[in-house]
Amino acid sequence: MRRDEQYSEYVSERLPTLRRTAYLLCGDSHRADDIVQAAITRLYLHWRKAQAADNLDAYVRRILVRTFLNEQRRAWISRVRLTGRPAETPTPPAPPGPDIETQELLRAALQRVSPRQRAALVLRFLCDLPVAEVAAQLGCSEGNVKSLTANGLTALRRQLGDRHPALAGGSES
Repeated sequence: MRRDEQYSEYVSERLPTLRRTAYLLCGDSHRADDIVQAAITRLYLHWRKAQAADNLDAYVRRILVRTFLNEQRRAWISRVRLTGRPAETPTPPAPPGPDIETQELLRAALQRVSPRQRAALVLRFLCDLPVAEVAAQLGCSEGNVKSLTANGLTALRRQLGDRHPALAGGSES
């Protein structure tokens, strides 16, 4: 029973962060909930191995990102489509920063970049992870992360044009 208690305590504490990260990856609160549910289910199945990890948060974040990327690869036909409109659920609280219009503009633009670029951008800039850790999370080289990040930022700049001065120029460091 101790194992289940540790798992429950960990998930309860990290759930808001996991949900916010999933929302930033997919842009839909319902899909974010599904991604988080699948990730924490997988975490439960591998809880012993997860506890032995050097960095449990990084291990769980990797499960979450891979769950998102795997979902993106699935064929559209295999997705369940509900008819009617689901009940509205509140959007996860946004971190302090730009105004609502700018946040929505950036969120919409972020949804139009490829899933791997989006994952790299979210992990690098919103989760504030170093290149090496993003590479480990995505299962690719550091050079690939830099490329995904640079190409993602270029795509965002192209979409936003003059509407967002912070992205108007400069390069990713």
